[in-house]
Formats: sequence, structure tokens, C-alpha cells
Amino acid sequence: EIANYHVTKENANPEASVYNERLSQALFDGKLDSKVLAFKSKAPSASQGHISANRTLFSSNLAASKKVATRAIVDKPIKVLDAPGFSDDYYLNVLDWSSQNVVAVGLTDTVYVFDASTGQSTALMSCQDNSISSVNWTQDGNHLAIGMDNGTVELWDAATQRCLNVLRGHERRVGSLAWNGAILSTGSKSGAIHNHDVRVRSSLMSVFQGHSQEVCGLKWNADGTQLASGGNDNLVNIWNISEASPKFTFSDHVAAVKGISWCPWQRDLLATGGGAADRSIKFWNTTTGVCTNSIDTGSQVTQLAWSKNSSCKEIVSSHGYAKNQLAVWKYPSLAQTAELTGHCMRVLCMSQSPDGTKMVTGAADETLCFWDVFPDSTPVVKTVKTAVKPSRSVNVNTMRIR
Repeated sequence: EIANYHVTKENANPEASVYNERLSQALFDGKLDSKVLAFKSKAPSASQGHISANRTLFSSNLAASKKVATRAIVDKPIKVLDAPGFSDDYYLNVLDWSSQNVVAVGLTDTVYVFDASTGQSTALMSCQDNSISSVNWTQDGNHLAIGMDNGTVELWDAATQRCLNVLRGHERRVGSLAWNGAILSTGSKSGAIHNHDVRVRSSLMSVFQGHSQEVCGLKWNADGTQLASGGNDNLVNIWNISEASPKFTFSDHVAAVKGISWCPWQRDLLATGGGAADRSIKFWNTTTGVCTNSIDTGSQVTQLAWSKNSSCKEIVSSHGYAKNQLAVWKYPSLAQTAELTGHCMRVLCMSQSPDGTKMVTGAADETLCFWDVFPDSTPVVKTVKTAVKPSRSVNVNTMRIR
């Protein structure tokens, strides 16, 4: 009865009747016998020229959202090897990972090879009254060039463990090596670069004189047309194999340039990293000679390596003073996506696995650390802090390399 009273009272109100009439007009075009819900095959069509006075206040996109895949960069090493005798010398390059998944490392007067597939390590060679200053594998991974403190370079067959040749000519130690097919380029503390064709008896092809101090970085580009060299004179030189003078000389760095890496998916893009007084990574177009980008990393840059996956445009840098870390950078934004720590002293050498996903680093703390860095695909990066709670377990195997 109370409800009926309120309903009849509301209907008797003149204002209410006006409201109902307007509501009927808006909803049913004045047809009071119309129903809000009706069992029909489809909704009735609006009359010709009808424009609804109603306006949409809220809308929602009901399309299925695309799920973005993520990957986790573990910020701690996945394997650690003790490497007693690893030299605390910024200018040396005594670590290299071959295309056959074998790591070579020079420890004082001995070169050891570590098979990353089996976990076995053996001594390849030892020298008397001398020390190892650089190592570099051929592209097929069968032969190893070993630079010495006395200026000689030895070529070794890894399978037979035999010395095949000794290259002479440098007056001072050979701290950097770079293969280009059968051509071996050797950089000396004197600043000279020798180019040898190891297929012939008189192997010396040419000498590049473009540095006044030690050559500590040396890399050929992928197609073997340009050689980049970095020195303790703070210079970066770009050489064509058939020309005695550098095509370009870059003098923007203010410290020694050891870190050099050619981009594998953009042939004329070169990254270079400067020492403790510089701390920057610079990016060069070696066709035009223009510096296209630069970033201050905050610490000494010792090595650089690009992702081999063209869909994952990233570069990793290894560092000395003051953080002793690895850093992963997006390119070209240069946003830092991860910082990897594990060494307690400066990281001096770094090399990339054959598949491009892992890195091995050697540091003054006399350890070699293996890292998962780059992906096989292109998901979004998410750094895993292992000290908090990793998204997957980290199995750190520790062993001695000798």
C-alpha cells in the first residue's frame, strides 16, 4: 500500500507527467506501447534522419590486448673460473672465445684453453723468459695467435698443440691482435700495426703508422674492408687495407681507447670506449667520419660487444674503475637496461660466445666470469636482482682453470 501510494502520488504530479512524456519521446519516439526488451531477430531500425540526443560518456576497447614477452638478465655470473696470474694490465688482450666454443686465456707465461661445452681445461703452451700479452682465434677456431712481451707472435694449431709459425718484426710487446681471413694484424706498444698474410713465407704485407703510443684495441669489420685501431694516445684510426694512411682519425676521446666493436647489423657503425679519464662510449659512422652518439658511462670502459641479433639492438660494455661492472645499453637511445656485477676488481677483458648470447670476462681479481647477456629473440628486458629473489635459479659453478 505504501508503494502504491508513492507510485500514484508520483504519477499525479504534473511535473512527473511532463518528465514521463519527455522520457517516452526520447526512448520510444512517443510510442507508449513500445517495450524496452522484445524477442525479435534484431533491434528495430531507427527512423530516417533520427539523431540520438544521448552522448557516450565512457567507452571501452574490448579488443584482446597483445601480451608482451619479457626476458630476465641475471645480474650475477652463471659460472666462475679461478684464473691465478691474470694480469692487471689495461692494455693487454689475453682472453678470446672461439667459434668452436673454446675459451683461450693467457695467464702470465702460459696459455690455457677451456672447452665451454665439456668444461675441460688444458694448457696449450708455455714460454720461458717471456709473458703472454694477447690472444686471438682465427674465424674458424682452429688456430690461435699469441702475442708475446718480446714482440713476437706465435701461431698455434689448437688440435695438435703445435706451433706452426713465429712472426717477428715488432720491437716491443704485442698487446692486440685481429684476424681478417688469412691476414693477421698485430698492434705493438711502439704504436706500429703489422699486417701479415700467414699463407706465405714472407708474411709481412704492410705496416700502419698512425699511433704514437701503444695500440691496445684492434678490430676488423665483418666484411674485412676496414680496420679500427685504438691507442694510448687517445686516438681511433680507421684503415683501409690497401692504404698506408688512415681514412679517418678520431680524437674525441681524452683517454686510451681499448674498447672497439663493429656493429654486426650495420656495417659502418663503430663503437669505441675510453679509459679512466674519458669513461665514454662513442658511436661513429665510418663512411662519413661523423660521431653519431656518445654517452658518459661513469667508469673506465675496457671492452665492448654488440648483440649479434639484429632485432635486439643492444651493446654491452665492461668496466674498470670505479664500479668493475658490465652494463647493457639500448641502441640508439643508450638507455641502460641492466648492470651486472660479480667482479671485485676491474674488468679488463671480455669476449662473446659463438651464438652471441653469453659473455666471458677476465678481471684483476684473477677470475673469469660467464654471463647470460643477450637473447635469441626480442622481448623486453627485465633485470633480475639475485640478492632479492631471482625469477629463475642461478647455478654458479666455481672451478680453477689450472
